[in-house]
Amino acid sequence: MRDLKRGFRNLVGAMALGAAALGMATPAQAAGEAIAIPNANFSFAGFFGTYDRGSAQRGLQVYKEVCSACHAMHLLSYRNLLEIGLSEDQVRALAASFTVTDGPNDLGEMFERPARLSDRFRRPFPNELAARAANNGAYPVDLSVITKARADGANYVRALLTGYVEPPEGFVVAEGMNYNAYFPGHQIAMPAVLNPDQVEYADGTAATVDQMARDVATFLAWAAEPEAEQRKAMGVRIILFLIVLGGLTYAVKRKIWADVAH
Repeated sequence: MRDLKRGFRNLVGAMALGAAALGMATPAQAAGEAIAIPNANFSFAGFFGTYDRGSAQRGLQVYKEVCSACHAMHLLSYRNLLEIGLSEDQVRALAASFTVTDGPNDLGEMFERPARLSDRFRRPFPNELAARAANNGAYPVDLSVITKARADGANYVRALLTGYVEPPEGFVVAEGMNYNAYFPGHQIAMPAVLNPDQVEYADGTAATVDQMARDVATFLAWAAEPEAEQRKAMGVRIILFLIVLGGLTYAVKRKIWADVAH
């Protein structure tokens, strides 16, 4: 009995401490600023959404010419680019424009060779320390699944890339940081990387900052969830099957119980 009472007192004490901890955490959580991310109405959003292949291909170009200097996408292989409408020859040529380390060869030495379809995207830095050293201590994150790692990922990426504006009066930006309207805390180490007409789109699309941001966000969303279209299509088929099955089940039930008095 004494042990039971002691256990009960310990339980009550733990509950009191937990309640106190929650009470202390509430003001800190309430103090956090909620940043509204604008909805870009991407074509792949929603239950029936699909990826805009043209936009994804333009986004690949933006990543290659702008983002890949700092950000890796090491979970993506060059052969995956066939899924956004590029031909095998185009992907082979794109891969061959990069060199990767391979080996060892017959002499036991590592060597450089042009990338192949089976290779993963080349990293811009050999390791994290090298990446930080080249970026004043900041680490450029891998973008392979960035739209899954951030809430409302595609909209967040597009907003972040277009959110570089002058800070409001009285806002002090730390040395080496940049003001961004959509980044938590509004201070980010990455400077504005997109400028009008920074890339030349092969299809003639005007390369505005917003267009480039939308295109690279589309490409990154596809890279994070390349199976999204198939998953949505399967979901539609399953729902239609369940509707038909439900109708048949109800019809059978009505047929079986039609002659039974209620």
